[in-house]
Amino acid sequence: MSIRYTPPWQDTHIIGIAGSSGSGKTSLAVRIVSSLNLPWVVILSMDSFYKPLSPEQREQAFRNEFDFDSPDAIDFDILVEKLRDIKAGRKAEIPIYSFEKHNREPGTTTIYSCHVLVLEGIFALQDPRVLELLDMKIFVETDKDVCLARRLARDVKHRGRDVEGAMKQWTGFVKPNFEKFVEPQKKNADVLIPRGLDNTVAINMVIRHIKRALLTKSRKHVSELDLLGKSIADEPMSKNIICLPDAPQLKAILTIIHNNDTSREDFIFYFDRLSAFLIETAMNELPCTPKYITTAYDLPYSGLTPAASVSAVVVLRSGGTLETGLRRVVPDVRVGRILIQSNFRTGEPELHYQKLVPESALKSDYVLLLDPQMVSGASALMAVRVLVDYGVDEERIIFVSVLASRVGLGRLSRAFPKVKAVVASVGTGGEWGGRWIDGRYFGC
Repeated sequence: MSIRYTPPWQDTHIIGIAGSSGSGKTSLAVRIVSSLNLPWVVILSMDSFYKPLSPEQREQAFRNEFDFDSPDAIDFDILVEKLRDIKAGRKAEIPIYSFEKHNREPGTTTIYSCHVLVLEGIFALQDPRVLELLDMKIFVETDKDVCLARRLARDVKHRGRDVEGAMKQWTGFVKPNFEKFVEPQKKNADVLIPRGLDNTVAINMVIRHIKRALLTKSRKHVSELDLLGKSIADEPMSKNIICLPDAPQLKAILTIIHNNDTSREDFIFYFDRLSAFLIETAMNELPCTPKYITTAYDLPYSGLTPAASVSAVVVLRSGGTLETGLRRVVPDVRVGRILIQSNFRTGEPELHYQKLVPESALKSDYVLLLDPQMVSGASALMAVRVLVDYGVDEERIIFVSVLASRVGLGRLSRAFPKVKAVVASVGTGGEWGGRWIDGRYFGC
């Protein structure tokens, strides 16, 4: 039975902040994010979505004669596309706009796995399609003289303009377009914040709103994990769960690594030996094609050759214990890393970092996902979700673990039935006393 797993960054909570140029939108967004101090609360500036300019338009821009303060200057189609990707929990590549060059840069920045997105820009509450995606709409009101002073300072310091050019922009475009396009957005706002950063009461209200949204998402995620774990004991083990043969040699190695009296040197030696065996078993799941060769004695030999390349992703930090065995079996393997830690208050897994192999490889390689212990399976579910979101097909993911609980494996099989798992030992999880392999292996 397959049950959908929804990561906590799906249905991203999006907050829109609009207001006049220089009203303090960016500063407000930064204040909110810094107050929360969480890596999954992200700011997206609408400045990234200015349309590329033609050569003639660029000349106008360098003469401060191009209207950047009209809605026509914003590529709302691309903005809406990226917001929909983020809302759905997908990876979004955000364009980079250079005001010094008055054009888009060739690269992009990536937004992925944010739980809350703060969209700030003078037209954040303008487009009906954007409004449909927003969970909270804020308009910042600030005295126009203050806005002008901030605009002058910003344009001269960060956008390569002189004071005369900045004033030309203000009188020619910014001020009239505020009255025509920006100020009418107030009617779309849920919250008006007069005085910008000075209005601490309103800012604290917004921060409390975000905290409630994060708590709601956390509870929903934990509840879904609980649902995935129900009645697993009554279900047969998936055929995609591959356990090492229960041979005396395996039992002896497991006894050595479980023994508290085993020296660290012996622990590492036997653990590396076991991890190499696990990787070799996982490599048996890669497709092969026939290959006919001639031996050293000039005789024909009918053999096999791998039909696919392989990459690996280490779940930090414990997954690093399997790297020596991995390198022994696949010396030139490409390795990515992902950091998932459980919140000590809620028990919810949280994605803190991912640095994967190139996306072109992820879309063609088989991927070994390495984590030596699986207890609840929550981290494995999240790691697999990340790989799938980055373009890896489920059937090309092989989870490799030394000790895995039946509940964790059951959750993985329910959520991602095509993912295979190679494990040395299956238990309840309680007999291991928590995660301890990395401490024994690394000595700390």
